[in-house]
Amino acid sequence: MRAGIGYDVHPLVRGRRLVLGGVEIAFDKGMDGHSDADVAVHAIIDALLGAAGLDDIGTHFPSSDPQYRDISSLLLLRHVAGLVRSGGWQVENVDTTIVAEEPRLGPFVGQMRQNIAGALGLDAARISVKCTTSKRLGFLGAGEGIAAHAVALLSGPPEAETEAG
Repeated sequence: MRAGIGYDVHPLVRGRRLVLGGVEIAFDKGMDGHSDADVAVHAIIDALLGAAGLDDIGTHFPSSDPQYRDISSLLLLRHVAGLVRSGGWQVENVDTTIVAEEPRLGPFVGQMRQNIAGALGLDAARISVKCTTSKRLGFLGAGEGIAAHAVALLSGPPEAETEAG
């Protein structure tokens, strides 16, 4: 078994759509970033890559590469799931927490879980999405951005574990 953690944060700006967990959410601001800037999925990608020992999201999908401009982060997650599987690993579960003062995200959690599970080829019961605020503290509390934390657990064949270290 191997665990990985991921974290991502993006500033909120006008003129961009807000996408979290692959769900487009009606809001007056969206997250600034090269792709769709989905912090929840980006944190999950980094957790998976970390657990599998495969560098980080910026290495695989650099913001300097125009092919990733406005791309759906769910497509990137699908690609990462393939990399993880090709290394002999199986995703056991993913747990993510989104930190945002607004909008209220509770009504979208079910669809986020489904989207993430679909991209990973897993049952939604293996995916947890939680939402919280920062109690109006710091830049997140001031509504200047949205962040996400994620943990991923992988299992692999014994030979994969011994080869990895």
